[in-house]
Amino acid sequence: MSFTENAVVVELNEKPEYQRLLEGPPQTAGMKVGRVHLESGKACGEHSTKEKEEILVFLSGEGELLIGEEKEALSVGAGRVAYIRPQTIHDVRNTGSEPLVYVFCVSLPAG
Repeated sequence: MSFTENAVVVELNEKPEYQRLLEGPPQTAGMKVGRVHLESGKACGEHSTKEKEEILVFLSGEGELLIGEEKEALSVGAGRVAYIRPQTIHDVRNTGSEPLVYVFCVSLPAG
């Protein structure tokens, strides 16, 4: 990791595990970021954004983003970005044969 007063650079690793990238303050003004690695058939686990909003940037693999209590399935995977509004229950599931890898960013909405 390298940083200055106004920027932080973190290197992604290739390990098949969760990688915390930014912890929030004091590294950031409030944003938290991590890289998720899901093996075939695995899910991150249902959870809520609570008061935060979330972006998912998919780097490799294919899967489903399950949204709401109805578990509406949206197709996700390499080259796609998903936005999840505050107060939204969601889960990410790997439906492919290769690892599903993505970076999540959560923060409080502006305003």
